[in-house]
Amino acid sequence: MALPIPLSITSQRLANLLLKKHSLTALRGGTTLSLFSSLTTTTNNAQKAERPRRSLLSVPGSDRRKIEKAAGLNADSVVLDLEDGVPFDRKEEARKLVVETLREQEASPSIFGNSEVCVRINGLETGKLSLDDLQAVLPYSSLDAIVVPKVEHPSDVDFVSRLVSMSSGDGRDVRILAAIESAKGLLNLRDIAATEFAASYLDALIFASEDYCADLELIRTKAATEMLHARSQIVTVAKAYGLQAIDMVHIDFRNLEDLQRECQEGREMGFTGKQAIHPAQLEAIHTDFAPREKDIDFAMRCVEEYEATTTGVGGKGACVVDGIVVDAPVYKWAVKIMKRAQQAGMLGNKQ
Repeated sequence: MALPIPLSITSQRLANLLLKKHSLTALRGGTTLSLFSSLTTTTNNAQKAERPRRSLLSVPGSDRRKIEKAAGLNADSVVLDLEDGVPFDRKEEARKLVVETLREQEASPSIFGNSEVCVRINGLETGKLSLDDLQAVLPYSSLDAIVVPKVEHPSDVDFVSRLVSMSSGDGRDVRILAAIESAKGLLNLRDIAATEFAASYLDALIFASEDYCADLELIRTKAATEMLHARSQIVTVAKAYGLQAIDMVHIDFRNLEDLQRECQEGREMGFTGKQAIHPAQLEAIHTDFAPREKDIDFAMRCVEEYEATTTGVGGKGACVVDGIVVDAPVYKWAVKIMKRAQQAGMLGNKQ
């Protein structure tokens, strides 16, 4: 099933024209971009419903057993990986298996339950490899999101957004998650998040810590202070542009104590969720990236009291709950806590 491209041009030729390094340079300079500007001018401007993404569980696209297991784990997002999790000589095999998985999910949507089904393509710098990935998976309605690795320029998300747009004329809602993995990606982060055409598709920024450390030649430490600047930048830019921020993977998957500490730090920094590479990590991630019961109770009372105090004749600009002054910023925090609790299914009969 091939992606219908409204031009008499093959994927091989598209790859040769657009995705080799010299073509990417032209694309980033605005020359090749004009070709894609003429392909489509419509975007999905409707307000997008936020998807819960406490966990992004990555699964090698070449491993049928792990894919089948992931389907029953209730991760918020399952990422079928065609990139780093797959050896080069098994790329085509993995692509076929991922397509088969999407086809099965399309026929029986209950396979992955409520999990968002994502595909991580190969980086755009690989040329035809990445384009073949996109053309293979985009036609399937069971695809919920594309994870684009090694994003360094606004044109990276713009390019993928335009291909998504061409495949989603039937009102499908395919999101883009951009992985930031290098110094250049971090320096261009604001421009990446502000990419105009991609605004209807870009949904989250992912911090790919290990690639980032390799690019900067950082010394990886348990405290991860060497990545504090990058993590803070990703959260700040993501929130400024209405995107989710997904924290780094904890590579020592057997050390659940350190995972819990890292989850707590990430949540305190403002991350929406965290990447996972093993099923054993999901419980801790789901717990730590959901609001605490005491925070939910406090937030609920803040919302109720603030709304009762500030509305009507003689309303005030603030109220006091448990000795804490609740003004507009605290009310805004409380509303967000309630939203996260609702996404996590924690409100029950509290509303």
